[in-house]
Amino acid sequence: MRTPIIIANWKMNTNLSDAVVLAQSIKSGIENLEHIEVVLCPPFVWLYPVFETLEKVLGKKIKLGAQDLFWEDDGAYTGEVSGKMLRRMCQYAVVGHSERRHYLHEDDEDINNKVHAALRNGLKPIICVGEYKKMVEEKAGRGRPDKISVNTNILNQLTKALEHVSKKDIENVVIAYEPVWAIGSGNPASGAYAASIINQLREKIFRLYDWDTAQNVRILYGGSVDSKNISEFIRQPEIDGVLVGGVSLKSKEFIKVCEEMAG
Repeated sequence: MRTPIIIANWKMNTNLSDAVVLAQSIKSGIENLEHIEVVLCPPFVWLYPVFETLEKVLGKKIKLGAQDLFWEDDGAYTGEVSGKMLRRMCQYAVVGHSERRHYLHEDDEDINNKVHAALRNGLKPIICVGEYKKMVEEKAGRGRPDKISVNTNILNQLTKALEHVSKKDIENVVIAYEPVWAIGSGNPASGAYAASIINQLREKIFRLYDWDTAQNVRILYGGSVDSKNISEFIRQPEIDGVLVGGVSLKSKEFIKVCEEMAG
């Protein structure tokens, strides 16, 4: 049974006091929820204050994640943060988010190196993959993802991100499908569209590893998720959770998302 997971990506938001208050509020709001995993990903500079705020419940109700990490553990890499630095506080690290691919020009090799850096430091990488334009079969006209486009875009990203990742390590990997056209747009993918892509991602993991491994890897959806549309994704058994952006900065609405996921 794959445990549903909700990942809160705060991106480059909050000040120190806001981050602590937000973490405290979420901690209180989900304390009675069961059968879900909640991961908070604050900016690097607020990781330790949030870690202190959550220390007594970390690893139980809530886990902490980094929004990125560098592929080397030490060295003359000004401004970078390594998995070795993060591993005492964090359990997860986001890798390959579309905003980093776009604004910071991260490529598939960079992302693969970061996946390995996370794994060797005991962090679970959250590998983000997704397309920039909606891939719809024009002839079908039913909004189904075009398989050729999926293969050349999303599945290719996944394959390269998992290069040289062992069968043992893949069990510690989380995949987040995030269509770039949906992020921050207020127009999420439909549950059926997301589920179709996620099915193909799971099939790809099966081809790279085996069936049991593919069934154990959690694959999430991210892109304009909120408390009003979360039910559409929960209804899809293929979707194991959500990666939440803007709504994760609003404690009441984020808690509602967690409540819906917990059932």
